[in-house]
Amino acid sequence: MEFFKIKRDIPFMSYGRYTTSISLVTFLIAVAFLATKGLNFGVDFTGGTVMEVHYAQAAELNKVREQLTVAGLPDAQVQNFGSSHDVLIQIPLKQNKAGAKLSEQVMATLHRQDASVEVRRVEFVGPQVGKDLVENGAMALLLVSLGIVGYLWIRFEWKFGLSAIIANLHDVVIILGFFAFFQWEFSLSVLAAVLAVLGYSVNESVVVFDRIRENFRKMRKADTAEIIDNAITRTMSRTIITHGCTQMMVCAMLFLGGETLHYFAMALTIGILFSIYSSVLVASPLLMMFGVSREDFIKPEKTAAEEVLP
Repeated sequence: MEFFKIKRDIPFMSYGRYTTSISLVTFLIAVAFLATKGLNFGVDFTGGTVMEVHYAQAAELNKVREQLTVAGLPDAQVQNFGSSHDVLIQIPLKQNKAGAKLSEQVMATLHRQDASVEVRRVEFVGPQVGKDLVENGAMALLLVSLGIVGYLWIRFEWKFGLSAIIANLHDVVIILGFFAFFQWEFSLSVLAAVLAVLGYSVNESVVVFDRIRENFRKMRKADTAEIIDNAITRTMSRTIITHGCTQMMVCAMLFLGGETLHYFAMALTIGILFSIYSSVLVASPLLMMFGVSREDFIKPEKTAAEEVLP
């Protein structure tokens, strides 16, 4: 299905130096934010107490925050969970209070304002568990990245694998840079979104790379830049349809999913937008820089004299 039929190939590769330069600058800025500000890890990673409480009527989050501030918990995070009657309270680790005592203090504080408040769930995440989650999350990113490189190396050629992983990690670092700059909470759901973006981005790269490989076999007289331009142009309709539908679904979660899904959807939104850019204007120019050629896919034909020689 093609909604957009482009007759002439768009010369993407003629702008390759500019786009890769922009990507490099953006990447370095994101790394600088990560180094200076760091990620604002949530309770999942830092440890703390997570409580889910239920109100008989719609909860007023501002009043709940004021109550907890007065009770000496100004850093507690309060948000709706599922409905306006359910509230999720996340309290960072307190060295002087255990999880059970802290939850009792919170409930006693909330009962002073509304006696109908019911506790539905209390979870305590220790500091060691949070540390393990950080290490396991980093290991997951590393293994996924190595898996992507290995897959593309086997399916295509090492230049494709290296180009794709650089472009994909570019997307991941940009997402993390946004979260570091704005100090958005980085939780397990955001980590899941980052891993999803890695898979989503490599899928887009594989589509373009597959067309490039096909063009090397079909377009015998064209040079490398023309082959890549044609591959990207011929997949533009598919890219617009796929990313457009995906982005509509993610935007629905972002604007209608509530605070629980907000940062998860935000990470996906940033990742999808940059994956379009990176698969076209980062991965493909890198292929040219690495010297991809027709010989990488089609072995040169031997002459009669070469066939006779042992």
